[in-house]
Amino acid sequence: MGFTATHTVPAQRSEVWQWHARPGAVSRLTPPFLPMTPVRQAESLRSGTTVFHLPAGMKWVAQHQADGYQVREQFVDEATNQPLKAATSWRHTHTFTDAETTNGAAATRITDTVDTYIPAVALRSAFAYRQHQLSNDLAFINSLPETKPLVIAITGASGLVGSHLRAQLTTAGHRVISLTRGKPSAGERQWNPDNPDQDLLRGVDAVAHLAGESIMGRFTEEKKRAIRDSRVGPTRKLARLAADSGVSTFVTASAVGYYGTDAGDHPHTEQDGPGAGFLAEVCAEWEEASHVDGLRVVNIRTGLALSGAGGLLPLLKASVASGLGARFGGGEFWMSWVALDDLTDAYVLSLVDASLSGPINATAPNPVTNAELSATLAALLHRPNLLPIPTLGPKLVLGTEGADELALANQRVIPAVAQAARWRFRYPTLETALVHELGKERLMDDQ
Repeated sequence: MGFTATHTVPAQRSEVWQWHARPGAVSRLTPPFLPMTPVRQAESLRSGTTVFHLPAGMKWVAQHQADGYQVREQFVDEATNQPLKAATSWRHTHTFTDAETTNGAAATRITDTVDTYIPAVALRSAFAYRQHQLSNDLAFINSLPETKPLVIAITGASGLVGSHLRAQLTTAGHRVISLTRGKPSAGERQWNPDNPDQDLLRGVDAVAHLAGESIMGRFTEEKKRAIRDSRVGPTRKLARLAADSGVSTFVTASAVGYYGTDAGDHPHTEQDGPGAGFLAEVCAEWEEASHVDGLRVVNIRTGLALSGAGGLLPLLKASVASGLGARFGGGEFWMSWVALDDLTDAYVLSLVDASLSGPINATAPNPVTNAELSATLAALLHRPNLLPIPTLGPKLVLGTEGADELALANQRVIPAVAQAARWRFRYPTLETALVHELGKERLMDDQ
């Protein structure tokens, strides 16, 4: 048994090879719908080792094989740990050859050849995801303004968004320093949010600040205090330190919660002021805390980030798959969503494009109602969309205020800044985003 897939990407072979050799490549290529998490990438395509965590404490260890290595042409990895080696007999050969696009520009043909016991039908979705992800990543990198490789410090780098952003930056050739509150490992620095060390940002060009208490959970007074205190004070201190340390750029997370819980009456843009509600107040204070003289500041107002690896989408998928649907009550409220890759693209652009400053709505150009989201997800999963979820459910879990601020918030937000700048959205419609994140894409050589 075996599997072979071929596709062509519009980039020179040396560029494509270098992308695969950089830290973060494995993370970028690992499908979010598979139960495996990369924890170590091989330092060398010739002889390094890549490790994935699997459910039930298992691991997948992929050893690169020197006998299959040809610089800028081919590398090979094999599953070497038992019982997976015996169960899969996995040997994956990656081959790179020169090609041309239809208009004669340089391109690279990539052939994935897998010798394995695993049936080909079980591999198609994973390799389709890899093909589309690589092609889109390279196209995005080539669309960026020319800039020198930057040293970028990131808080919240272990979270869903932060880990994907870190991988995207390193595959683009930048150096990332993770700021961690725990004991630092290689490539990390210890960060005390309440009293950051004066040398914390030494040698750093830009900061991406994503850290903060999770907003998920019941909105008790203690929870609300933790949400506010983890954002406002630490942001002000980190931004002040960045300015004092000679950092030029400070990109910080915010949220469409800025517009309030009932912002669905008309499309809201970056020109609109803050709305009403707890999260609107927090976002306004959070953004204000980031603005320090001497810094170019960008506030990323994030919508509902859709990822097959975490957040709300896996929960909605499970609900639809069970036959319950994902519609709360009548489902008439607006949900301003964004594909995870489009969100991290917004961060990368904000870090490298010196013309950007102020608030940016990181939302797709086509928000949907909750009813539309439920119907689209049900159609994609071939499940009925009949039973609404009573709004009492979120209120029991999150409390009335938490449900109104999170699960039932009515927010219709438009990415006006991105549209004016003619940003290319990888996934402008909900269906295209769900197809990518849930493993419904076709192999590019099948199209």
